[in-house]
Amino acid sequence: MLIAKLPDMKNISLDSWNHPEFQKNELSIDVLRLDKIHPDISGNKWFKLKYYLERARKSDKQKLISFGGAYSNHLLALAAASGIYGFSSIGYVRGEKPRKLSHILQAASGYGMELRFLTRSDYDQKKKLAVAHPVDENESEALLIPEGGAGMEGILGAGEILSLVSLYRYSHICCAVGTGTTLTGIINSAGDNQKIIGVSVLKGTGGFEPLNIFQVINTERLDNVQMIHSAHFGGYAKKDQSLIDFMNQLYNESCIPTDFVYTGKLFFAIYHMIVEKAFPSGSRILIIHSGGLQGNLSLAPGLLQF
Repeated sequence: MLIAKLPDMKNISLDSWNHPEFQKNELSIDVLRLDKIHPDISGNKWFKLKYYLERARKSDKQKLISFGGAYSNHLLALAAASGIYGFSSIGYVRGEKPRKLSHILQAASGYGMELRFLTRSDYDQKKKLAVAHPVDENESEALLIPEGGAGMEGILGAGEILSLVSLYRYSHICCAVGTGTTLTGIINSAGDNQKIIGVSVLKGTGGFEPLNIFQVINTERLDNVQMIHSAHFGGYAKKDQSLIDFMNQLYNESCIPTDFVYTGKLFFAIYHMIVEKAFPSGSRILIIHSGGLQGNLSLAPGLLQF
C-alpha cells in the first residue's frame, strides 16, 4: 500500500509569469503554485477536503465516500488523505470497470481506496440519492463527500486560498472552473473591487455556469465576475495539439508545469486575453495554479516536455 506524506504548505510559492506581451501593457502576473502542496493531494483539492476531514473526525466517522470519473484527481486526493488521517475510503467511479485502470485509479487503489464502478445511469442515480440521503444505508459509519468536494465545506476551504497572498496587491484573480467550488470560495473571500475571471473547462456552459450563484454569500460581487467559456478544447479532459504546444512553451519560458484538464486551459485563456488587450494597462493579475499535474500521466510519453 502507498504511504502518503502530509501536505506541506511551506512548499507553496508565488512565481512570476513574464512575457514580452505582458510588458507591452505593463501587466504584472503572479502564479500561486498550489500544485506544490503534495503530489497527490494537490492544489485546491487539499483546501476543498480539509473541512470534510475535520467534520469526519469530529463526528467519529471511520470511512469517507465520494464520486468521480476514471481520471478524478478528487478521488486520488481523498484516497491519499484518508490514508494519512486514518480513514478508510470508497470511491464510486463513473463507468464500467476497464481492463486497465487509469494511473489515477491505480494510485487511489494503492492508497487503499475501494473502487466501485457504476454505469453512467447508475452513477447519476447514486449521486442523486446521496444528495437526499447523505449516508449510505449500508455505511452508517461513513461521511459522504460530494463529487469534487462541491459542498459548503469545500467552498469554505477554497475561500482560504487567498489568505496565502497579499490579497489587495491584485486587481484580477483567475482560476479554472470545474464544479465551481473553488471559484465560489474565491468570490466569497475576494475584495469588493477585485475582478475575478473563471475559465470553464466544460463544454456547453454559459453565463455563470458551472458556478452555483446561490452559494455566493454576497451576490453583488457577481458583477465583478467574468466567465470564459471558449477555452474548453472540446470539453472536459479534451485537448488538441495547440494546447499541448502552449503548455510546452509555457514551461520552457517560465518553468511552470500545467495539466491539460484544468490549468493548461486556464493559462491559455489568460494569455490570449492579454494578447487581445482585455486587461487594462497596469493590471496586477493573480493566477491560481490548482494542481492536478498527475493527470498528465494519461498522456503518451514524450508529448509533454516536463
